[in-house]
Amino acid sequence: MNTTELDLDIRGMTCASCANRIERRLTKLDGVSAQVNYATEKAHIAFPDTTTPDELIRAVEAAGYGAALPEPDADDDREAHLRQVRTRLVWSTALSTPVVVLAMIPPLQFPGWQWVSLVLAVPVVVWGGWGFHRAAWANLRHGAATMDTLVSVGTIAALGWSLYALVFGTAGEIGMSHGWSLLARHADGSGSIYLEAAAGVTTFILAGRFIEARSKLRAGDALRALLDVGAKDVAVRASDGSESRIPVARLRVDDAFVVRPGERIATDGVVIEGSSAVDQSMVTGEPVPAEVAPGDTVVGGTINAGGLLVVRATRVGSDTQLAQMAKLVEEAQTSKAGAQRLADRVAGIFVPIVFVIATGTLAAWLLLGQPAAAAFTAAVAVLIIACPCALGLATPLALMIGTGRGAQQGILIKDSDALERARRIDTIVLDKTGTVTAGEMTLSRVIPGSGESADEVLRIAAALESGSEHPIARAIAAAAANGSPRHAPSPDDGRARHGESPGVSDFRNLEGLGAQGIVDGHAVVIGRPRLLDEWGASLTDELRAAFDWAHAVRTGSPIDASAASGAHSGDEQSTGATVVAVAWDGKARGVIAVADTVKPTSAEAVAALRDLGLEPVLVTGDAEEPARAVAAEVGIDRVIAGVLPHEKVSVVKDLQAEGRRVAMVGDGINDAAALAQADLGMAMGTGTDVAIEASDLTLVRGDLRVAADAVRLSRRTLGIIRGNLFWAFAYNVAAIPVAALGLLAPMLAGAAMAFSSVFVVLNSLRLKRSR
Repeated sequence: MNTTELDLDIRGMTCASCANRIERRLTKLDGVSAQVNYATEKAHIAFPDTTTPDELIRAVEAAGYGAALPEPDADDDREAHLRQVRTRLVWSTALSTPVVVLAMIPPLQFPGWQWVSLVLAVPVVVWGGWGFHRAAWANLRHGAATMDTLVSVGTIAALGWSLYALVFGTAGEIGMSHGWSLLARHADGSGSIYLEAAAGVTTFILAGRFIEARSKLRAGDALRALLDVGAKDVAVRASDGSESRIPVARLRVDDAFVVRPGERIATDGVVIEGSSAVDQSMVTGEPVPAEVAPGDTVVGGTINAGGLLVVRATRVGSDTQLAQMAKLVEEAQTSKAGAQRLADRVAGIFVPIVFVIATGTLAAWLLLGQPAAAAFTAAVAVLIIACPCALGLATPLALMIGTGRGAQQGILIKDSDALERARRIDTIVLDKTGTVTAGEMTLSRVIPGSGESADEVLRIAAALESGSEHPIARAIAAAAANGSPRHAPSPDDGRARHGESPGVSDFRNLEGLGAQGIVDGHAVVIGRPRLLDEWGASLTDELRAAFDWAHAVRTGSPIDASAASGAHSGDEQSTGATVVAVAWDGKARGVIAVADTVKPTSAEAVAALRDLGLEPVLVTGDAEEPARAVAAEVGIDRVIAGVLPHEKVSVVKDLQAEGRRVAMVGDGINDAAALAQADLGMAMGTGTDVAIEASDLTLVRGDLRVAADAVRLSRRTLGIIRGNLFWAFAYNVAAIPVAALGLLAPMLAGAAMAFSSVFVVLNSLRLKRSR
């Protein structure tokens, strides 16, 4: 039997238990397996040919939810829903605030304040909480109960009893001077109103739903950002040499297309004409553009930083590396099982029990011959004490305070699921470039030839390179302006050591090789050794040894010990420096090494991560030797080198297969899929938007120490949330038997509920003092 896979957009889910209910309904169909993601509101379904998509949609609808095939405007619907929730929240907050204030501060109560509160509370409970009531009704029709059920019944009961007390009881007669004598005068509860409970619960729960809806809307941003990286159209070259611009979707394998300087390469291919430097940082994360020439492969989505290229398409559409990376992100997001909210799990048992107790209380009091008003008062007290005001505050309040504190520390927490995963991680994978290292080239060392001055070599080279935008050129020019790399720069250091930068004329950028020009009357060339060979200025044996040794270490080739010893052993080579040669007037004068240096805070950050019980793992596309040199410098023992961009996901999966809970820290598009696959993804804020959107936490400052702060804060925030939830239930559960026995009037039930909320607030505020 053949199996087909299909994605459906799901509508109407309000909690993680909704996703589980839909999964159970779908998997009851013969041969069907389903995975419903509450965060992305999608169901990934595998089904046999004997089942049709319409049957799957009907099964979801039978569970009380909506389903449809994916549509381009699905995100528009989510944005409309978010705007709707925001509107309800704003109005509910404005209307419920005076209701709560009047109820809690007796000096503000004026004659008739109860009726004003009723007018303000009714739209909050009915209109503001309409989503809860609708979901509760849908769950009731299918024999289920969730937090929506408890919110709906609790708020309606509080509103209904308040209305009864105002119309048929004595609550409407009470002026401001009698507000706190209710318990003594009206033990039957007919003088008590709970409008502040009804309105406050609705508003607090709406606040939590708004945060949740906003997080879910952003869940697909990583995938959309990744797809937006690609070019939209392309200049195709015909066999007669003519060009025509067409949409990328119409490009076919073996088509030849032209890529001009500054343009994105439309698709994966092989260069057939021209040479250039290609900026692959958006895909690989590496800061140095790759030099390409005829026969070299290029990746779609990368940028041509130099000369004109003609490329033959080898892969198009869904087969390209960019598309495969997008697919990996989508699969990783779908397969990441979001932890059910603790409140929802407990509510699955708690809600039915509360209803049984309330109904049993009413029946027991009536059977014992007690007045109907007293029986109903006790039953309402049970519902009121169980009404989840504190539960509504427990997660969103702690999350808001925790995320606010995180923002002060340079940490952006996407949602509460990230906190759950942060608590469990035991391994942290660190991308090298841009995460552990600075991600940009800086001058590391100048090695002059015999009889030459290092300062003069740098001065002349920097003057020539000032005419280029290549990262290596910028590093050399910046070093000359700021002073010698082996001296602490001062404002005048560059001029003192190297003199005023001379002018350059006849500058010419030699794509893939280097640059040439006239500096101070000298014919200068800088670049690869073969460029110097063409100028008749070949490297001396000494300079050749220095150049070859550095290149060998960077590429992982065998190193000749004698060559290394004669090359002024420098730490810049071990970290994978890029080396260029400088010549003028027909003679090689020296070689210059530039490197991506380790961030000064990385070693401290690694130590902090170890203190949190995490094992750091360095992952990089660099060769083994330079990768291990960086790892040794910052204190990392485990290194996985030579990893291609799309293989980072496999690294994370392999670690997870070992039973590890893995966090991933990265900053490039090539890290996006791995960030999504990891149990916890952390993106450096200095990185790409795609990596940031695919992550659970964003480290705004780009300082690896913040990763340790993020884990610490996440664990503490989750601890506060769990404490809030426990005590919110504990207060209510402890008071339910008291209320059922008639020993707790609804007024005191409301006070106990308010006290549990105060506790949750005070407990959450402890996060403001978190490190």
